[in-house]
Amino acid sequence: MAGKFELYEDKAGEYRFRLKAGNGEIILASEGYVQKASAENGVASVKTNAPNDDRYERKETKSGGHMFNLKASNGQVIGTSESYTTASARDNGIESVKRNAPEARVEDLT
Repeated sequence: MAGKFELYEDKAGEYRFRLKAGNGEIILASEGYVQKASAENGVASVKTNAPNDDRYERKETKSGGHMFNLKASNGQVIGTSESYTTASARDNGIESVKRNAPEARVEDLT
């Protein structure tokens, strides 16, 4: 099963998206957007930027975990990963985003 984006409205009334791998695991999540169109633009930006390794900011969490941000060409964060226990697992997450995002369909749950 291929990856997919889910576009949804959160409890605060903001629009968000998440990228799920083929196994249903969330591999990238967005910030909240006031406008649905802004969230849709975020999905398009992830699709465009995901294949470019230079767009990934690899970070260590305060608790010693590992995570990443995907950034647009202007440096703005467009998606954030979960926390991983190892750098290797985080890097596998990045590779999953690279594989899944460009061709992922969008499921509108709003």
